[in-house]
Amino acid sequence: MKNRDTGFPQADAEHDFLRARRRQVLSRLSTWLRREPDDVNIMLPFDEVVRALGKVGERRIGTRVVRLDSIVGSVDRGRDFDRRFRPTSARVRQRWERLALASRRGEHIPPIEVYRVGDLHFVIDGHHRVSVAFALGLTSIEAAVVEVRTKLNPEGIRHRGDLIVKDYRRLFLERVPLRGEARAAVVMTDHWKYAQLGEHVEAWGFRLMQDEGTMLDRATVARRWYDDEYLPVVRMLRQADLVGTRTEAEAYLWVACERYRLMRTHRWDDEFFQTMRAQQS
Repeated sequence: MKNRDTGFPQADAEHDFLRARRRQVLSRLSTWLRREPDDVNIMLPFDEVVRALGKVGERRIGTRVVRLDSIVGSVDRGRDFDRRFRPTSARVRQRWERLALASRRGEHIPPIEVYRVGDLHFVIDGHHRVSVAFALGLTSIEAAVVEVRTKLNPEGIRHRGDLIVKDYRRLFLERVPLRGEARAAVVMTDHWKYAQLGEHVEAWGFRLMQDEGTMLDRATVARRWYDDEYLPVVRMLRQADLVGTRTEAEAYLWVACERYRLMRTHRWDDEFFQTMRAQQS
């Protein structure tokens, strides 16, 4: 809902800015008191997001109306505004109030420019306009949109810390290029373990090539590992009640590492699962 007019647009615009600054300071204080991570109120940097997801390409799709709550980041102006595009200092005040005044007078405000990544938007140009729109209680804004396609789905990214998980998963999928259901099925909640699983699959692929006496590309190794190794082992883990609270991929990696540590073998047999059940009890 738009802020109430007093009949004095200039004074209203000044009050709009002071109100936005006050809310930003209170938000920082609240975050500190709750001991939340520092990145909760930090704008997502576009370059880091795209690097973590892996850029495939981009295309201009024209002017669209986008929801303000879908604008989560910036290309290069993250220091002047917080995550909710509230001003972080008085440095932007003059231009901010000029735009607020124009908006209150009903003057035409040009569309902003954004990158679209999934359902998220990152401001290229128009940070002050977004900030004013938030402050005036608007829910949407016109934007010239450039859509960016990425290797990984950006779903789940809300804070800077989420990029770490996406980046490790992207690197894992470059090493182990799973497709379709296999790609969706192999998931780690502990992002550090993606690197460990990648090394494990590469070692499994090397043993396969040694056994068959032929070279295989990464895509073939990934498919063979998933079909011939991962799925059968996961079925056995379920039957042995050894998955627990882990994801299936985490359970697989755990028993694969324990198998070699305890028994110095790469075989899956009843003796191994009996040993693992005994370890669990």
